[in-house]
Amino acid sequence: MSKRARVRGIEVAYDDAGAGAAVVFLHGFPFDRSMWREQVESLRGAWRVVAPDLRGHGETSVTDAPATMEEMAEDLAALLDELEIERAVVAGLSMGGYVALAFFRKHARRVRALILADTRAQADTDEARRTREETAGRTLRDGMEAIADAMLPKLLATATRQKDSEVTTRVREMILRTNPRGAAAALRGMAVRRDQTEMLPEIDVPTLIVVGSDDVITPPSNAEEMHALIKGSRLLKIEGAGHVSNLERPAEFNRALEEFLSSLDE
Repeated sequence: MSKRARVRGIEVAYDDAGAGAAVVFLHGFPFDRSMWREQVESLRGAWRVVAPDLRGHGETSVTDAPATMEEMAEDLAALLDELEIERAVVAGLSMGGYVALAFFRKHARRVRALILADTRAQADTDEARRTREETAGRTLRDGMEAIADAMLPKLLATATRQKDSEVTTRVREMILRTNPRGAAAALRGMAVRRDQTEMLPEIDVPTLIVVGSDDVITPPSNAEEMHALIKGSRLLKIEGAGHVSNLERPAEFNRALEEFLSSLDE
């Protein structure tokens, strides 16, 4: 299932499971493709499921220049070319959602449907950009341990951290596996990302928006704004989940995915 492809001067690691119409999963920051394990297993019986490690994360090559959302979107386009996938459902969580929107802007004809989970369309504020730059510097200086300590309380709902040590450990280990150089490049790439709000009314493919009720990084208000601007979109709020809703409440998340994907054939 785990494979490698050489595209655009980097080596991209990805999982490729199942057969049929394609669904592509784009992970958040600072994670890797393993965050989608439950979704890959849930869908592989009916769909071809592709989950890459984005530039600088997991087993994909690290570059020192800012890993912009546009660069990652072009990496995805090249990977789809390599895999001979003309169109796909594109699903992204958090940073993966930023990449999904950047991909739609440039390659709309290749998007059969969108799934936007725990993400937002707005660009960073000036304060957020400064914070990302400070975090990038700290990551390069001190490594991922301090980043994991700082991010975990924001990533996971309080109930998850208190009652689900397996998920907490899994998320922490993903963060610690991330190359600090790759994390810093992604932070700098997110800091300069384009505001996609004005594009939302132009999205003309079926769209599912998912958000954890306790997400403090991209709260439900962000999801509601996207839902209001994307005509015909569906909005699901997963109660008790934080920013990593697919890991915190996989049964609810997978059920929503399956219902949405089934509706594409109706």
